[in-house]
Amino acid sequence: MYNKFAQYYDELMDDVEYEKWYLYIEEILKKENVNGEDVLEMACGTGNMTKYFVKKGYKVISFDSSEDMLSIVYNKLHKYSNLKILNQNMIDFNINKKFDIVICVCDGINYILDENDLQRIFISVNSHLKSGGVFIFDINSFYKLKEIVGNNIFVEDRKDIYYIWQNYFDEKSNIAQFDLTFFAKEKDKYIRFDEEHFERAYSVSEISNLLNKAGFEKVKCYEHPTFSFPDEKSERINFVAGKI
Repeated sequence: MYNKFAQYYDELMDDVEYEKWYLYIEEILKKENVNGEDVLEMACGTGNMTKYFVKKGYKVISFDSSEDMLSIVYNKLHKYSNLKILNQNMIDFNINKKFDIVICVCDGINYILDENDLQRIFISVNSHLKSGGVFIFDINSFYKLKEIVGNNIFVEDRKDIYYIWQNYFDEKSNIAQFDLTFFAKEKDKYIRFDEEHFERAYSVSEISNLLNKAGFEKVKCYEHPTFSFPDEKSERINFVAGKI
């Protein structure tokens, strides 16, 4: 996953307004009265959110399971001494440090297909947070994965890359399967490569219950990027879980 695709990721995600997203997270931190400087970023991808935190002066540790993604982060941000990047995965990550802020953006949590694994992650995040710290993450909503993405086909034709995105939603497992076929221009020819991704749809109550079981005592959720409670047609939902 995210092998050849890593080098085209930023081009294909250029519609995501990362700076506005970062400023939204800053609003959440102010609302939660979190003033610390130590940040842990899970599933950092190519570092599009990372750069705003390091440029602001936070001390950031970012990890991802994809070495291809991390090589891009390094090329972008290696000059910043307040950033450390690690090759770890969310399920069994272990860092000998506690943080004021833990973040996971761009629906990284949906990639955890097993509820027991997700519970492990939440417990681990809680153990890596300082007292008074906060865990901020988002998910693709159940509605989005089932009704908008699921069982649909999307096609996009760009200057140097063309892709077909075929999706299937399994109502028994609540897992969406994404089959992506890319044709990318390299020099005077096009090359084909394929990616297969899976995301699980979780309800707000499922996520909230798992966070509570993991020891989080203050759990809030908002429709992205607002401070309104999500409704049945919200597509992206942000969770804010505080550690007492």
